[in-house]
Amino acid sequence: MPLARNRRHQRAVDYWPGFVDALSTLLIAIMFILTVFVVGQFILSREISGRDEVLTRLNSQINELTQLLALEKGSNQDLQDSVANLQASLASAEGERSRLQALLSAGAGGQDAAKQQIGTLTQQLDEQKQVSDRALSQVELLNQQIAALRSQIAAVEAALQASEEKDQTSQAKIADLGRRLNVALAARVQELNRYRSDFFGRLREILSDRENIRIVGDRFVFQSEVLFPSGGADLNPEGQAEMAKLAAALLDLAKEIPPEINWVLRVDGHTDNVALSGSGRYRDNWELSSARAISVVKFLIAQGVPADRLVAAGFGEFQPIAPGDTPEARATNRRIELKLTEK
Repeated sequence: MPLARNRRHQRAVDYWPGFVDALSTLLIAIMFILTVFVVGQFILSREISGRDEVLTRLNSQINELTQLLALEKGSNQDLQDSVANLQASLASAEGERSRLQALLSAGAGGQDAAKQQIGTLTQQLDEQKQVSDRALSQVELLNQQIAALRSQIAAVEAALQASEEKDQTSQAKIADLGRRLNVALAARVQELNRYRSDFFGRLREILSDRENIRIVGDRFVFQSEVLFPSGGADLNPEGQAEMAKLAAALLDLAKEIPPEINWVLRVDGHTDNVALSGSGRYRDNWELSSARAISVVKFLIAQGVPADRLVAAGFGEFQPIAPGDTPEARATNRRIELKLTEK
């Protein structure tokens, strides 16, 4: 008997779980980093998309203002041409009036006719002066409108430059936030992995002499026959003893984990693919697997484990770890898995 016990302890020393634990830790860290990168890229793409829309609107406004300025310049040129024509006509009218006045002074015979022409020319001259004054007023108004448009264009260009500078600042902040988030998440992952390793190490010491308890990756796997009667979800005395050991190890570890780490122990119930009879307590394997996971959680709560640190989940027969329909494969798939993870 001592020789058999020593051989069983020698078989329990297995380096493969440690390798799997390290590999899973690396994969989790890579997944966190990829998640942060994708989130950062998503936020950056939204910021850039918003900035592009603002730039597009500002460029559209600049184009419209430029077109308005060109139209105003054309109108201003037309008015200036009209003013020049009016001034030329005015000069011609004044010359004609001077000629008539000379004729008037030269001969009294044509005085009446000259007076009538002078009156007509004087009236036309006044009308042209009024038209010229209105044209000058329009030119002044157009000049004011052009000045206002130039001010608006300058304001839009200043806003565009400020928006570009703000966009560059935002991109720099996003990049810095992404770097800090990566560092913080990596630190959190490393810290949680350290406590997970401590938890696994303590459970290995407690449960190392049990052949029906296995370590698969980052989970402890209990065969259902160890914890429950066939078809039932109430822990048997042997199962209660095993869960009491687990609760003690979990309570010791909980004292060391910082409160800011939102850790939970996930309890997953699994069954084989044999359908339950309709006359039993549970209608199908979904209900049985869920009831067994809840039973373990409630027992751990009764042992003092905080309820907000426990999660129960039932998977029925849909997550097998052993393929096939042999009795051995079905016995392997009937199990309770425990995994220390983060919310």
